[in-house]
Amino acid sequence: MKLILTTDVSGLGTKGKVVDVSNGYGRNYLLPQRLAVKATQGAIRQIEEARRVKDAARRRELDAALSLRRQLSETRIVIAAQVTAEGRLFGSIGVSEVIDAVRSLSQVELERKMISLPAPIKMIGFHQIKITLHSDVEFELVLDVIPA
Repeated sequence: MKLILTTDVSGLGTKGKVVDVSNGYGRNYLLPQRLAVKATQGAIRQIEEARRVKDAARRRELDAALSLRRQLSETRIVIAAQVTAEGRLFGSIGVSEVIDAVRSLSQVELERKMISLPAPIKMIGFHQIKITLHSDVEFELVLDVIPA
């Protein structure tokens, strides 16, 4: 019996996969539990079309992330902050300040979850910040903290 899984089924497959199972397993478990539907030609075409649309959307997201990485890697991000005589900042620079600096210098809106800052920045100088724009697009952004 050919069925299309409507949810992930352990040991069988993931949602949207066409599987071939025994008649009893399909009729007595998968169909009554609504874990699968019968694999008609129309249902298979519908699943394939949904998969094509999803793949096209992922490609557009990836292309946008790559373009954004190219744009940000060419931009020098500088933050001016008040410092002590030893070069330590009064306060610190966190994710919010990085977002504001990127927005003001490149007109790019980053989200908090995209920025990986292990600890607040408390010294002047160059700092590497990991930016994750997409699950496949990560890069290091150089942040230059200068005295105000």
